[in-house]
Amino acid sequence: QVQLVESGGGSVQAGGSLRLSCAASGRTFSHYAVGWFRQAPGKEREFVATIRRSDSDTYYADSVKGRFTISRDDAKNTVYLRMNSLKPEDTAVYYCAARPWPGVALTPSGYADWGQGTQVTVSL
Repeated sequence: QVQLVESGGGSVQAGGSLRLSCAASGRTFSHYAVGWFRQAPGKEREFVATIRRSDSDTYYADSVKGRFTISRDDAKNTVYLRMNSLKPEDTAVYYCAARPWPGVALTPSGYADWGQGTQVTVSL
C-alpha cells in the first residue's frame, strides 16, 4: 500500500503558474508509475500526465502538453507537476495516483492508490 498526499494547489489568474507536489509513503517500491489526473465539477476524471519509475519517461494529455511538466525527486519520494500558462479550463481538483503494475496508463483504472486531491482554480 502507498499513501499519497497532494499539495500546492491554489488560485491564480490565467497565464500564471503553480507547482503541485505528490508526497508518497509506505510501499513506494511496489509502484511503477505515478500519474496526475484532474476532475472538474460535473465532468469525469481525466488524465493529465504520468511518469514511469524505471526511466522517468513521461506522457501528457494533449491539452497540457508544452505547458505542464511532471518530474520526480526520489530522495523526497515526491512527484511534481509544474503548471505554466494556466487557463481557466485547467480549473479542477488535481489527484495523484500510483500504478502497481509495469508500464504506464492513461486512464484512472490503471492506478490503484490515490491521494485526496488539491484544488486548482484559474480565473480570467
